[in-house]
Amino acid sequence: MTTTTLDKPVKRKTFQGVGTRRRVTDLTATVLVTLSVLIALVPLVWVLWTVIAKGLPAVTSQTWFTNSLSGLLPASPGGGVYHGLIGTLIQGLVCAVFSIPLGIFVAIYLVEYAGNSRLGKLTTFMVDILSGVPSIVAALFIYALWVVTFGMTKSAFAVSLALVLLMVPVVVRSTEEMLKIVSQDLREASYALGVPKWKTIARIVIPTALSGIITGVMLALARVMGETAPLLILVGYAPFINFDMFKGEMGSLPGVMVAEMNNPTDAGVNRIWGAALTLILLIAILNIFAKLVGRFSSVNTR
Repeated sequence: MTTTTLDKPVKRKTFQGVGTRRRVTDLTATVLVTLSVLIALVPLVWVLWTVIAKGLPAVTSQTWFTNSLSGLLPASPGGGVYHGLIGTLIQGLVCAVFSIPLGIFVAIYLVEYAGNSRLGKLTTFMVDILSGVPSIVAALFIYALWVVTFGMTKSAFAVSLALVLLMVPVVVRSTEEMLKIVSQDLREASYALGVPKWKTIARIVIPTALSGIITGVMLALARVMGETAPLLILVGYAPFINFDMFKGEMGSLPGVMVAEMNNPTDAGVNRIWGAALTLILLIAILNIFAKLVGRFSSVNTR
C-alpha cells in the first residue's frame, strides 16, 4: 500500500518568530506610553518640588504648628497656622460624619438592591450630576438654603454642609466600584447557608471591600479639605482659634492662603507657601493612614 504526503501528519512549528512589523509596533507603543507617563510626571514633580522648597522654611519654624496669627502685623515674622489646621480638621471631620455613612448606604443600595428600578436609575443620575457640580455652586446652594431660607448665620457648619455635597458623590462612586468587585460567589454561598441579605452585606461584602472603601473615603476627604469657595461664601476667615462650628468666623488652611494673598511682604509669602505645604502634608498623612487601615484590616490579615 502506497502512502502519499497527504497521509503523513503535518508538523507545525511550536513557536514562530515575531515579525519585524510587530516588533516595531510594540516598541513604538512602549515608547509612547513611557513618554506620556514622563510628561505627566513633570508638572506633578515640579509643583511638589516648588511647594516643598518655598514652604519648608515656614513649616520647620518652631511656632508654625503651635501658634496662630492672632495679633500679628502683616509684616511681622513668626506666627503659625495652628488655627487654620484646627479649623480644617474640624470642618473635614463634620463633613465626614455626614458624608461617609450616607455615601456608603447609597452605594449599597445601588449595588445590592436597586437593580434596574427607576429609583436606582434616578439615584445614579443624581450622583453623576453631583459629581460635576462646582464647589462654588454647592456653596451658593447652602447659602440660599441655610442662610436665606432657614435664617441661620454664616458659620463653619454651613461650610461642612457644602463640603458634604462635594464629598458624597465621590464616596458613592468609589464604594460602588469596590462592592462590585466582590465576587458574587461569596454572596451566593452566604445565602445558601441561610444568612439574610442584610447580614451578608454587613458580614461578608463590606469587610471584603473594606480596604478599597477606606481608600476611596480618604481620597474624597482629601479633595474637599482643599476647597476654597465654600469658605469665602459661607464663613469669614479668623486668624485665631474658634471651636464653635455654629457661630463666628473660623480659620482654615485655604483661608490662610487667601488672606495672605493681600500681604505682599516676605512674611505673607512664606505663610502662603507654608500653608500650602501643610495642606499637602495633611492630605498625605490621611492617605497613608487609609493605606495602613486597609492593609491591617481583619479581612486582609487572615
